[in-house]
Amino acid sequence: MGGVFAVSKPSGKSASRAAPLRRDHAAEVRLSTDLLALRAELHRAEKAARRAPPPPPARPAVKAPRQRDAELAGIATDDFSLARAHRQLREAVYDSRYHICPHAIQHARAEGFLEHDIMHVLLSGRVRAVYPEDHRWLVCGFFEAHGIALPLHVAVQHYRDGHIDIVTAFVPKNPHHLISRARLALLVRYDDEQVRARTAQVGNKVGYKGKGKWK
Repeated sequence: MGGVFAVSKPSGKSASRAAPLRRDHAAEVRLSTDLLALRAELHRAEKAARRAPPPPPARPAVKAPRQRDAELAGIATDDFSLARAHRQLREAVYDSRYHICPHAIQHARAEGFLEHDIMHVLLSGRVRAVYPEDHRWLVCGFFEAHGIALPLHVAVQHYRDGHIDIVTAFVPKNPHHLISRARLALLVRYDDEQVRARTAQVGNKVGYKGKGKWK
């Protein structure tokens, strides 16, 4: 015969004691889980900090367009000619045997640079082209405008007595190209022209109908 067992229910006092224990245990489990997650996150952050950043992608080299041979006719670019011209240029500048043409100054101010920028190019730049038939040099360098370095080319006329004239200076469209003899002669001829001014008269000429205003 099977026996009958009586199941005793916990009293109210024991149940009230077990509830806080369960809550404390759940809080401890939750705290340990949060600590493990925080430790794992810190480990990942330290590992990412130790990892070296990837190098930036290399930019493709941009090749300067090749200049036509016809534009280089009559221009000496050999090392001997350039070194001799560079030495003569330095001696003339250091001995104050130079003259900046007034129209070259006007041309410089029209393009956004001043006389001291021209002198900076003569002292820090290099002679890149020699024009033997025209007795001229092309000095290439840079000047700074608003924190940006811009190319500047200076054309110099040299004489047998060691004096030089700075005939023109300009910002080239293509700094890697040498200006041709014809183009340089055109620039010098343009700078040698006299600036003409005419004062307009208020009113109208005799025989013309109008309100007497500016035309």
